[in-house]
Amino acid sequence: MTAIRKLLVANRGEIAERVIATAHAMGIGTVAVFSDADAHHPHVDAADEAVRLPGVSPAETYLRGDLIVSAARATGCDAVHPGYGFLSENAGFAAACAEAGLRFVGPPPGVIEAMGSKTAAKAIMEKAGVPVLPGVVVTPESAPAALARAAADIGYPLLVKAAFGGGGRGMRIVADADGLMDAVASAAREAASAFGDGTIFLERYVQAPRHIEVQIFADTHGNAVHLFERECSIQRRHQKIVEEAPSPAVDPVLRAELTAAAVTAAKAIGYVGAGTVEFILAPDRAFYFLEVNTRLQVEHPVTEAVTGLDLVRLQLLVAEGAPLPGDVAAAVAAGTQGHAIEARLYAEDVTAGFLPTGGTMHAFRIPPVAGVRVDSGIRDGGVVSPHYDPMLAKVIAHAPTRGEAARLLARALADAVVDGVVTNRDLLVGILREPEFLAGGTDTAYLERHDPAALVADGHNGALRLTASVTAAALADQARRRAEAPVLTRVPTGWRNVPSDLQRARYTVEGEDVEVGYRLSPRAGGWNAVVEIDGESVRDLDVVAMAPEQVVVTWKGVRRTFAVRSYEDEMYVASALGHARLRRLPRFPDIAEQADSGSLTAPMPGVVVRVLVSVGETVAAGQPVAVLEAMKMEHTLRSPADGVVTQLLVVEGAQVDDGAVLVVVDDGREDADTATASTTSTGPVTTPGSSS
Repeated sequence: MTAIRKLLVANRGEIAERVIATAHAMGIGTVAVFSDADAHHPHVDAADEAVRLPGVSPAETYLRGDLIVSAARATGCDAVHPGYGFLSENAGFAAACAEAGLRFVGPPPGVIEAMGSKTAAKAIMEKAGVPVLPGVVVTPESAPAALARAAADIGYPLLVKAAFGGGGRGMRIVADADGLMDAVASAAREAASAFGDGTIFLERYVQAPRHIEVQIFADTHGNAVHLFERECSIQRRHQKIVEEAPSPAVDPVLRAELTAAAVTAAKAIGYVGAGTVEFILAPDRAFYFLEVNTRLQVEHPVTEAVTGLDLVRLQLLVAEGAPLPGDVAAAVAAGTQGHAIEARLYAEDVTAGFLPTGGTMHAFRIPPVAGVRVDSGIRDGGVVSPHYDPMLAKVIAHAPTRGEAARLLARALADAVVDGVVTNRDLLVGILREPEFLAGGTDTAYLERHDPAALVADGHNGALRLTASVTAAALADQARRRAEAPVLTRVPTGWRNVPSDLQRARYTVEGEDVEVGYRLSPRAGGWNAVVEIDGESVRDLDVVAMAPEQVVVTWKGVRRTFAVRSYEDEMYVASALGHARLRRLPRFPDIAEQADSGSLTAPMPGVVVRVLVSVGETVAAGQPVAVLEAMKMEHTLRSPADGVVTQLLVVEGAQVDDGAVLVVVDDGREDADTATASTTSTGPVTTPGSSS
């Protein structure tokens, strides 16, 4: 056994911080790597030393194995931890580390390579006796008759899947024979583009299954164990957003079968270190092998919570050549302790089809609560870059029961301060408080049965919250103006020399422009208030206290406190009703700043990867005009109306900012409005840095 003295962490953000924390707790020195976009990110300061990787894109930086190996050697490291994502499942990188005399904290290169092909992995598992779904490898050149026979043998509906890669790219569901050939051709094209290999396979499609995975651990001394299962069924775009351990669908008998199959899989491939064997669980409770993730998973904290083990510590011990310590066997014997749920907090706009967002995070705080863990790589003032995955944090709650864990996690998220970018926070809160979820009714079709927009509304109390929030914003702005007034400082808030008229303020909130009219009359202990929202009276409202950062009102007998935070024209209002993001509107807009009518603007910062129209071309409403890549996703921008392309302001490869005009379409109407291009997210741009 040779101790690791210094460890390079070949990753970024919360992943790197997580690994660095355990390494330091074990007395191991650490080295971080960072792109130019991450130069000021917390993981850089968390490490003892850091090495710059010139550039911003993953291909220039975190996917450059040669640069990372050079950085490790230059800083005297004797081991490399790949984190999860980027190069963590790259057999070539693992081999390069070994050739450079560096220990790779993960399984051997041969295991990574074998499990990197879904078809090869299925063949190995089938031979070992692990249940697999029937399927067959095909190519776009396969004869239509042969494809039809293969599909008929498997049965419809079926799934067309890329043999390499993941994250939903190169995947199509085919309901019947009519759609087979088109699905095979398009999936192969997408797989070739994303992964450099267009090999695909057909597989039986299980409708509305559960996604169950088993944590495995093995050492170099022949020991292989499971650390129970996790449920990861609630997904959007085939990517997980809520995970938990143990699964509410798994009883002791099924658990024994699943975990035994996972350990069999680990032994069949000679596994070493931490890994995950993923299964789908059909409604009839039959389970089938899906894949092996040859790395630590994003959702590993829920396993740590219910077992009391530090999985990164175990990884490092195994990499040092030690056998699995006795506390692992003790944890397996004791069974899971309580219940843990993890929610992935993403910078994305749920109501816009999970469109990734970005920008400066003005403030990020999740109040410390017993039983709640936060793994995050973002801090106040940090920038959410368009170059990387938009996950901001993982928030994990651990409690004696599943219901308590869900309630605790929902409250922690609801109380969080997340100012600066649009997030999926309210969706997560809505899910955690939704009756079917609380009853354990989770499967991969959960977000098909439950409209995400409705869950968002449930997560933040809808219209009442908006009315109260814009009222609080207007009153806070009034208090701020009085506090900043250079003259007449003794004039009380709310005094008007024309008392019959209302003071007015305008805001944009959730895409709608809202006007607030108000008049305040001072009284003992506060103010009497007359308030109108878009001309409709808000009755039974009294103002108890009013300051730029806090407003207290009594409305229909209920007293509530509103925290108000301002950043230039942006405002964030939080109360027991939930959160609202507002933007102050000027009383007299600057017409010169408005874009030409018919302009299609970028919905987020990104890179233009395809331009699909030319000047003078006639386009139809909904027709794709360009494809924008941001945060590992491709987004198809579509024309909002029939018309003619009169201006094309970008070329392929151009980096564009949020709101940049890309294309101008003349629809023949003089009063055409400026439009943010409608988008369709076509799926993750999956690199080896994609998380599952």
